[in-house]
Amino acid sequence: MRVGVPTEIKVQEHRVGLTPMAVREYTTAGHEVLVQTGAGAGIGAGDAAYVAAGARIANSAAEVFAGADMIVKVKEPQAVEWKMLRKGQILFTYLHLAPDPEQAHGLLESGCIAVAYETVTDAKGGLPLLAPMSEVAGRLAIEAAAFSLRKPVGGKGLLLGGVPGVQPARVVVIGGGVVGTHAARMAVGLGAEVTVLDRSLPRLRQLDELFQGRVRTRFSSVATIEDEVFAADVVVGAVLVPGASAPRVVTRAMLKQMLPRSVLVDVSIDQGGCFETSHATTHDAPTYEVDDIIHYCVANMPGAVPQTSSHALNHATLPFGLALAEHGERALVNDVHLRRGLNIHRGRVTCAPVAQALNLPVVTAEAALGMG
Repeated sequence: MRVGVPTEIKVQEHRVGLTPMAVREYTTAGHEVLVQTGAGAGIGAGDAAYVAAGARIANSAAEVFAGADMIVKVKEPQAVEWKMLRKGQILFTYLHLAPDPEQAHGLLESGCIAVAYETVTDAKGGLPLLAPMSEVAGRLAIEAAAFSLRKPVGGKGLLLGGVPGVQPARVVVIGGGVVGTHAARMAVGLGAEVTVLDRSLPRLRQLDELFQGRVRTRFSSVATIEDEVFAADVVVGAVLVPGASAPRVVTRAMLKQMLPRSVLVDVSIDQGGCFETSHATTHDAPTYEVDDIIHYCVANMPGAVPQTSSHALNHATLPFGLALAEHGERALVNDVHLRRGLNIHRGRVTCAPVAQALNLPVVTAEAALGMG
């Protein structure tokens, strides 16, 4: 198969769909790889590194899209990109379609086969292609919060971990999944007072054992969220419903009862955000204020550390991408976990949470693939 890797064009996105290591795996398996010139610049990989791995360099994104059977990216295609997709072409990337009707309609009109990293599953019920970026984002969330608490950037002037004799910051993490766990790990490591809220009692037990009493765990309810948020210096939103829009767990009315100059970090912003007052920001202008509360809502947080993120992502996506390159659509038939990543197939939505969020008709992936 001919595999194409365009340069990412989302604002301040420096990751790359395939690293030279991954390209070498594709070419060794007998596939052709077409990489747009400069695609790897953000991770320090020049065109020569890709040529050494067996790739061919293209001068433009148009050349990549026109010459490839499958496009491998990191972030969701922008309008100029989805207009270059064609019927039957495979797109393998993060999509986050539920809060993005414009992109969804663009992909539907293209007739492409869109496989979303964030809904591919594994045998344990996890999301293996979302996990590495969730790990990165969870850790970055605490770095962002610590910086946003500093007085010179408009924060309340609080050191996250405190010092002997001075109370540390109170950090509340809503959601005990991969993002929440890594946020809690970072916050505890810096000396903060940390509480994690989740609705799964088994998960709360796991977190209690993992942190051995260094993190408080509480069942997530309207009352406990209010109780914790009103006393917090930092709130990390780490709520995920796979494929669907994130539920809003902090309302605007709640902001008025929070401590002034507290920080909200919405890691769920890719799925629309879990705070009512959230809207996507960029690394160029990462924060804004509502009712004296600082909001950090960067929609591609891992893009700030592209070397770490790109390699971690490629380690996870490689076996699935190679399967698609080897078998095309048949790979979706062969592997139920990869099939769950199918969001759009030749003009039809095949992911129920996406269809529900956008009020669109849905067909099962099995029906779309002719599996009966």
